[in-house]
Amino acid sequence: MSTKVEERTYEDAVSWLREHGFDLIEAPGTQNRVFLRKYNVSAAIQKTDDGGAKIFAYPGYQIGGEISKLVNKGYQQFLKTSKAEVPANADHLKSLHQFSEELKEALGIPSLYNESLGTVSESYQYDRIKDRDKPEVERPKRPWQAVKTKAAAAVKKSRA
Repeated sequence: MSTKVEERTYEDAVSWLREHGFDLIEAPGTQNRVFLRKYNVSAAIQKTDDGGAKIFAYPGYQIGGEISKLVNKGYQQFLKTSKAEVPANADHLKSLHQFSEELKEALGIPSLYNESLGTVSESYQYDRIKDRDKPEVERPKRPWQAVKTKAAAAVKKSRA
């Protein structure tokens, strides 16, 4: 069952956001771009050429006055800024998820099923698959590979 999502104009989106408790700050030095804040989460939207609105800076939890980026490392999600990397807890993720869902509604963006189940990271950095796309000679040695190399060298020494 498909439903049609009504895209909103930039002005309608800004009005909807104000009515629903978002703090809006005009971006300095630019026109038609605003920073949004609610639940200690921040993002930015801007006006498109056709009068619509699009996301300029994706939602991130604020840490030390900076918008963090959600990074998934396989075993844990982290909030990463230029200065710090903090493990994301349930409250952080709930705030990010609620903010993102409300922002999508404000902009008239469809809410996808997999994103509606929980918070989605911008990037996934699983340690065992990182750099797999590079040729084998360019890949860094993994800890378990370095141990095998040292063990092989030790065996060769003991036989000599």
